[in-house]
Amino acid sequence: MDTARITRFVSDLWDAEIVPQLMDYIRIPNKSPMFDKDWVAHGHMDAAVKLMETWARGKLPALPGATLEVVRLEGRTPLIYIEVPGQSDDTVVLYGHLDKQPEMTGWSEGLGPWTPVLKGDKLYGRGGADDGYAIFGSLAALLALQEQGIGHARCVILIEACEESGSYDLPYYVDHLAARIGSPSLVVCLDSGCGNYDQLWLTTSLRGLTGGELTVQVLEEGVHSGDASGVVPSSFRILRELLSRLEDPQTGRIKPEALYAEIPPQRIEQAKAAAGVLGKEIYSKFPFVEGMHPVTEDLTELVLNRTWRPQLAVTGVDGMPSLESAGNVLRPKTSVKLSLRVPPTLDGAKAGEFVKQLLEQDPPYGAKVSFKLEKDGSGWHAPQLSSWLEQAVSKASEQYFGKPAAYMGEGGSIPFMGMLGAKFPQAQFLITGVLGPHSNAHGPNEFIHIPTGKKVSMVVADVVARHFEQGKQG
Repeated sequence: MDTARITRFVSDLWDAEIVPQLMDYIRIPNKSPMFDKDWVAHGHMDAAVKLMETWARGKLPALPGATLEVVRLEGRTPLIYIEVPGQSDDTVVLYGHLDKQPEMTGWSEGLGPWTPVLKGDKLYGRGGADDGYAIFGSLAALLALQEQGIGHARCVILIEACEESGSYDLPYYVDHLAARIGSPSLVVCLDSGCGNYDQLWLTTSLRGLTGGELTVQVLEEGVHSGDASGVVPSSFRILRELLSRLEDPQTGRIKPEALYAEIPPQRIEQAKAAAGVLGKEIYSKFPFVEGMHPVTEDLTELVLNRTWRPQLAVTGVDGMPSLESAGNVLRPKTSVKLSLRVPPTLDGAKAGEFVKQLLEQDPPYGAKVSFKLEKDGSGWHAPQLSSWLEQAVSKASEQYFGKPAAYMGEGGSIPFMGMLGAKFPQAQFLITGVLGPHSNAHGPNEFIHIPTGKKVSMVVADVVARHFEQGKQG
């Protein structure tokens, strides 16, 4: 394998075609179904599928025997299925998604979620890094191998359209396509993060996610606050009390031990190593206000907090008027959206039921309390890397990044990984991505760091080729 040719081919393809395609993709407001209930009528998801389908079909003639199908199960988001024959019957699955998070406020002047802006090495806009580049990067890797006549196993590319909503459609597609997918020995996922842009980062675990809407109602309608305060308990105060059952308001530590899991010793050691590599970048990458500091100065603890420990975020609120419309009224109810990250090895569904019971039981003052569960995704813990894969990613990182590979868990969730991990326990996993410092997926000013996207594509090509060689050796 001529790695210099791999580098040139992938880089040229990104510059000439992939970056322009990503700019067109960013313009499409294809929000995930959870955030766009009328996604079918709006047509944005179909537009994103069509864009990717059209580009990919144009590349299939260079991959002999390759096929592409947009699979559509009734009532579900579509899925792009690409099959590329190989020189062995072994199977590699390459995964990504094309749906996006909603707009979010706070974008800098001149930037916006649906406005692609290229500044130096960064392409700004929603979805380029999370995870629109995946189909382009995967095909770039296979095309680079084909250009040199380098063998690879049969490859299946799956691009779903429901990941940002918890991948609730994906199990139906995996079951529907099970015979065609086969039993992969290697799964490549490009939807994860990287601690920096200087080396290849492998994701060793992903936290699970549960959450939903917590509502506290105390009145049938709002009343004069001067008349009712001191007599009618505030719905906000009751809600605050309920949240304190779950989270320590002073430290942010989740209280119930049932929501914790034992951290494997290897992951603790890898967290220490990652902290040593990243230093203060672990927290300085976040846009803290002046004078703000992280929850602790212990860098290893920060890594473990965001990868193996439960943490709560309140991501939305309802029942409160805007400040300019806030009269002297004791409001009838308050609702908040809760997002609870749970350890990789904890059952997400059971965690959700535990939280529901915790919040709803014995409501203060007899208030009407309801917790509507919306998410119950379990996390994922990577199996031990085979020696061939560990060596392959190490060599590839040195070759294309110029530094050794690094290992760290991620705080976010990729439901597909847990699903495939359970279905194919013997498979090896290469989980990586381009979501590095300041890339800000889901938030304002999201960007994809183009050099990292290129290098990740090169690494995938390299590892897929080494996987084939390993297969020939048995």
